[in-house]
This record gives sequence, structure tokens and C-alpha cells, in this order.
Amino acid sequence: MKKTGLYFGTFNPIHIGHLIIANYMAEFSDLDEIWFVVTPHNPHKKKKTLLEDHHRLAMVEIAVEDYPKLEASNVEFALPQPNYTVNTLAYLEEKYPKNSFCLIMGEDNLKSLHKWKNFEVILDSYSIYVYPRISEGKVETQFDNHKKIKKVDAPIMELSSTFIRKAVKAGKNIQPMLSPKVWNYLDEMNFYK
Repeated sequence: MKKTGLYFGTFNPIHIGHLIIANYMAEFSDLDEIWFVVTPHNPHKKKKTLLEDHHRLAMVEIAVEDYPKLEASNVEFALPQPNYTVNTLAYLEEKYPKNSFCLIMGEDNLKSLHKWKNFEVILDSYSIYVYPRISEGKVETQFDNHKKIKKVDAPIMELSSTFIRKAVKAGKNIQPMLSPKVWNYLDEMNFYK
């Protein structure tokens, strides 16, 4: 059984923080591989700030091509919208019976997990690997010492896609924050300007 960590996100754009966390999970946890699951449209985010799905997927694909344990996934593109993680998990279980799936999320997402659709179902069946994020608010006490929630001592990355989009718009050089191929793609396409 291959142990696959699912790292969901809009990746708008994918940056070195995402890669560092995913690579850390692949190298320093018991996960065999990490799939970046590109979310077509998060019901909680305004769509106008999102690049087209295929552009965000293309950037993830070029960002991971030199990392054999990291993969881009467009699995959610084919599912009805708005989609919920619980549905994606059910779909993946059926499609990839040789994989054992778990979720990867930042501590900031763990704080809102109790608002997710069918979060109890997710927690009954899947482990959640949580990496540290500096964020406001508290994690629900029901998730303290939960047997399915594993806190991973990954490096804290205070880099966000929002910051990158704003910096590009302001004409700042953010080249070191993106992998070189992703930077070239963004620059050539004139994204976020």
C-alpha cells in the first residue's frame, strides 16, 4: 500500500513554501508521496482573484517535475462544483484502491476543520498531518491529542500566495519565492500584474 498525502489548495500560485512543506512530508514522515490537489474553486474564496484552473495546475506540474515524490493532481476538476473534501476522498478511494490516503493541512485549517462538511467522517477514516502555521485563533479542543491528527515538525513557512500576488501587482521582485520555472511562467503570462 502506498501512503499518499493529499495537499489541497488553490496554489494561486504555488510557491517555495508549498514545495518545502510537501518535500518535508515526503522525506521526514511515513508518507511515500505527496499529491498537490489543485482546487478548482473553493466555496470560501472569491473566484475573481483565482487564475484559471489549467494555469494553476500547469504551474504545479512544472514546480514538481524535479521531485519524484511530489505530484500534481487535477482530480477535483472532474467532480461537481462546489466540491467538498469528503467527496474527493471517496472518489480517490474508489479510483486508487492500492493507495492509502491522508490529508495534509496547515494548523490554520485545523482551526476551521469543525466547520467542514462531514468532518467527523473524514476523521474516522483518514489521518491528518498538520504542519505549523502562525495564525490567529485556537484549535478546537476536540482535536487536541486526537489519534488521527499528527502534528509534524515541519519548518514554519510564512509565505503566502496572497502576499506574492500583491507583491507582483506592486511591481516587486519576488523571484526567490517561486521555483525558477514557475517564475518564468508567471512572468511570461503577465499574471497578477
